[in-house]
Amino acid sequence: MACCFFNQPLLHLFFYFILFSSFIPFVFPLSTVSISETSNQTLVCALVHVPGATQSVLNCLSFPSGIQIPFNSNTSFSAIVSGDGFLCGLISLSPATSTLVCWRFSVNGTNMYYKRIYQDLALSQLEAGNSVTCGLVNDTNRLECWPRRKFKTSSVGQNFSSMAVGEDFVCGLLESGNITCLGSNNAVVRQQPKGNYSTIAAGSTHACAIKFNGELDCWGSMAGEKPPQGGFISMALGENRGCALRTNETVVCWGQGNFSLPERLRETYFSTIEAKRKVFCGVLKSNFSLYCWGNENFNPNSIVFKDVLPGPCRSSCGLDRIIEGSGRLCPEGQQICSHSKSNIHNSVPPAVAPPPPPTLENNQERCCSRCKWSGKMIAFLVVGCVGSLILLLVVGFFLFKYCKCRGCRVHDSGRLDGTGPGAPVEQGGGPSQPHAPRTEEASPVLEKRLSQLASMGNAGHLEEFSLQVILEATNNFSHDKTIGTGSFGSVYQATLEDGREVAIKRAEISNTSSYAVGTRRQEDKDSAFINELESLSRLHHKNLVRLLGFCEDSNERVLVYEYVHNGTLHDHLHKLDNSPLMSWAARIKVALDAARGVEYLHRYAVPPIIHRDIKSSNILLDSTWTAKVSDFGLSLMGPEDDMSHLSLSAAGTVGYIDPEYYRLQQLTTKSDVYSFGVVLLEILSGLKAIHKNENGVPRNVVDFVVPYIVQDEIHRVLDARVPPPTPFEIEAVIYIGYLAADCVTLEGRDRPSMAGVVNSLEKALAACLVHPTSLSRSTTGGST
Repeated sequence: MACCFFNQPLLHLFFYFILFSSFIPFVFPLSTVSISETSNQTLVCALVHVPGATQSVLNCLSFPSGIQIPFNSNTSFSAIVSGDGFLCGLISLSPATSTLVCWRFSVNGTNMYYKRIYQDLALSQLEAGNSVTCGLVNDTNRLECWPRRKFKTSSVGQNFSSMAVGEDFVCGLLESGNITCLGSNNAVVRQQPKGNYSTIAAGSTHACAIKFNGELDCWGSMAGEKPPQGGFISMALGENRGCALRTNETVVCWGQGNFSLPERLRETYFSTIEAKRKVFCGVLKSNFSLYCWGNENFNPNSIVFKDVLPGPCRSSCGLDRIIEGSGRLCPEGQQICSHSKSNIHNSVPPAVAPPPPPTLENNQERCCSRCKWSGKMIAFLVVGCVGSLILLLVVGFFLFKYCKCRGCRVHDSGRLDGTGPGAPVEQGGGPSQPHAPRTEEASPVLEKRLSQLASMGNAGHLEEFSLQVILEATNNFSHDKTIGTGSFGSVYQATLEDGREVAIKRAEISNTSSYAVGTRRQEDKDSAFINELESLSRLHHKNLVRLLGFCEDSNERVLVYEYVHNGTLHDHLHKLDNSPLMSWAARIKVALDAARGVEYLHRYAVPPIIHRDIKSSNILLDSTWTAKVSDFGLSLMGPEDDMSHLSLSAAGTVGYIDPEYYRLQQLTTKSDVYSFGVVLLEILSGLKAIHKNENGVPRNVVDFVVPYIVQDEIHRVLDARVPPPTPFEIEAVIYIGYLAADCVTLEGRDRPSMAGVVNSLEKALAACLVHPTSLSRSTTGGST
């Protein structure tokens, strides 16, 4: 059979695919020319070679004059992009890392605002639309955009190999050559063409792509003339107009109002072209001069800049060719690369040559005659094997999920009706008389779970207190000792006989007149009590409140904790006028402490624990201002992996509860991430999760604050009681704003993990703290 195997159609298809994939272009140069058109002014910037200098220099001109960018001439940029009222420059710190800095300016150029918006893995491509900037991360070609929530980049099933940004949309080429578009511009997103393409570009409201044979396809909303026919290398698109670089390196333009290339430039050869709205610019191939056209501010006979880099300097060009004469613009040993014309022509998959006429000997012919049926048989064999394997995998997967869900711990912790353990709680309470100890017997279910806990040895390191000791320490549960309420009862401050200061939480007995309802609510409180005892008995972390012991006598259920002296984060944010948390560094540190505690629950507890009630009133501050997560009454043992979930009724606190969990009743660790994101918004804004606006109407902090973060206007919603951020702090505050917005994304799969949250907060704190600040001890009360 081997004698005729390579004549089969399957092998032809295989070689066709190999030849096809080998011609996909892989170098997409970074932009070295940018245009910003705002009102009646246009700012043109370029990376320019200066004789005698060891690096290129960023140079900008305003038409008419007025906008001046105060950049450092010693800074070397590898790429620049612009949009409406902003200019961004990419700084390559090393082959593996990049920094992106941006200047924002007003129409008249008088107000200038500078900030760093990215510092991480190197970016392989950088593009800007009118209002958003996007880049591809070099290691994975992952799409990143700023503002970060402009596009739902997580919906991209594969990473882009190239992309283009327009107004309210971004389109990219997948590694297969197919096009995927994201955003709210339906004219572009819903009309993306089918097929394989080598290059893509975006205008304000439309996009174009070049096929492997050089043909041009455009879609979206564009008035005026249609694009020309022919073979093209690259494009630059604006507002209802566009220009394209032909394979002979001349330029042709088209668009609304019979837009065309000026006569003076029609026989000129270009290396690269750029566009924004009405303005187009191109770098000449002959002398690297920059010419611009498109509005009345530009004379096509006048040079804008000389010695402009047509692309970034590289040490190697791979399959692409070197631009002739570009070596003089780059450091020694480097040159500028360009898409090779031969690559564009040859990128069309070549036809597979038909098999030559048979010239084999008779014995070979007999061999082939015996195996004429082998092609079909091989095809059926391969398809049959693959299909059977897929079927077995699918069946096995569903069996695994079914069996695993059968073994999941399912628990309904009550309704969000203000009466169950999921209801919001407030510190303090109304006046009451001392409570006498209860004499009713504990429920059989509670006794069974307590005995199970003891038999597993989890409570072995906990101290079991007698009821008499508890009564003496709390003065018979006097109201004067009350410092708050928790998920299943009141909390009292007490001092034990040995002098230890503790917080004592006493479970409450339901006093409802309905037997059925009362029994259900009592079971909920019993479950909350045993949950907290079970969770804290096996958890040990500096950012989790420490359980010292318990008391279970008749129907009294009591937990004894370490006393946390400086109260709750909720008090410091919303109640206390004077607090040491009136600095951004202090607030970020508290957020980091709390995040580490939740990360421990998700990542290091075995099995993982989902808290379900993360909120500012459940984050306590000890005498050294270390934050500790408390109140585990609603906590559950979660699934072993991030992909699984628990199916159960929603529980938690209004304003903090994950809307996806509430809607679908599917609990994952990402539900805690949402709640923590709300806490971050509280820390930034000083507003409660649910608060009243200026008209007295209740409002959610997510709905109010996140839109300002997305619009890069976080300064408008920062807590006014905290001094304005310093230059060191502003980047950290903006970074945390984006992090909080990511945490409260509606879909859990789009949220970061708590490990990612911790990593981001560590970076923010490092950027914020020039010299660490120590906090003095406060006199505020504590609670659990």
